[in-house]
Amino acid sequence: MRQPHQTGKLAEWICILRLWLSAWRILAIRWRCPSGEIDLIASRGKLVTFIEVKARKSHDDAIASISATQQQRITRAASLWVAKNPQYAGHDLRFDVMSVSIWPWPKRHANAF
Repeated sequence: MRQPHQTGKLAEWICILRLWLSAWRILAIRWRCPSGEIDLIASRGKLVTFIEVKARKSHDDAIASISATQQQRITRAASLWVAKNPQYAGHDLRFDVMSVSIWPWPKRHANAF
């Protein structure tokens, strides 16, 4: 059980590096609330993105692994995050998935759900 957790944490840090290199500002890492957890929250300009990070053998497997229930949890958690951070209430909000595979760099799937 420890190996998947370590793989997930490494995948998150790889995604953070990719976001930093693309001029995104990281607002939160593994933000938790009663509704669930959001892996990464990042902003650029007037856009706030809630990002689910998935490490799988292929990018397609990563996208397919996100269930409707998980999407609902992330959406509820994002609503709570915005409520606790009212300075972002007027920003555009988006839900992305970053998939990490063996190669190439992580892919960001904008508006994934």
